Amino acid sequence: MFRALYDWTLRLAGHRHADRYLATVSFAESSFFPIPPDVMLVPMVLARRDQAYRIATICTIASVLGGLFGYAIGYFLTGFAHQVLEFFRHGAFEDFTAAYQKYGAALILVKGLTPIPFKLVTIASGLSHYPLGIFILLCTITRGARFFLVAFLLKKYGEPVQKVIEERLNLIGWIVLAALIGGFAVVALV
Repeated sequence: MFRALYDWTLRLAGHRHADRYLATVSFAESSFFPIPPDVMLVPMVLARRDQAYRIATICTIASVLGGLFGYAIGYFLTGFAHQVLEFFRHGAFEDFTAAYQKYGAALILVKGLTPIPFKLVTIASGLSHYPLGIFILLCTITRGARFFLVAFLLKKYGEPVQKVIEERLNLIGWIVLAALIGGFAVVALV
């Protein structure tokens, strides 16, 4: 089931516009798109290990810019942002805003590293009017840490990792899908 998708992303990783595609997915994932950029980051780094850190840089910058777009959605489209967050959170908005002002830095840093949808963090940051400069700094730290860690590990251990991925593609695909769904479920339950 996942073989066609994997082969497609590997071909895309070698495409002359691969960097643009990665930037687009990274931007979109931080503001509205449900698929994490790792689905492109991993095959791109595996295909071009010598460019791992450049690829992670593209992913980080685009993700932070997408985070700014998510922030703008929360800040300017408050009605829509309320609906998105109410879908995942059941508490009163005032309680949410107070908690976000108190724990926002930790939320941004931790959730930026996890499978929890980052777009919810960016929209919530804008909706709660979290300080923009601090938001940008925290997004850069957490997203950079995540993408550069992936790039480092794949650059260093790429060949054996690629072999494991290809041998256990369906299992890994289901695990990634479960983590993605689990991330949304955790947000809905917490």
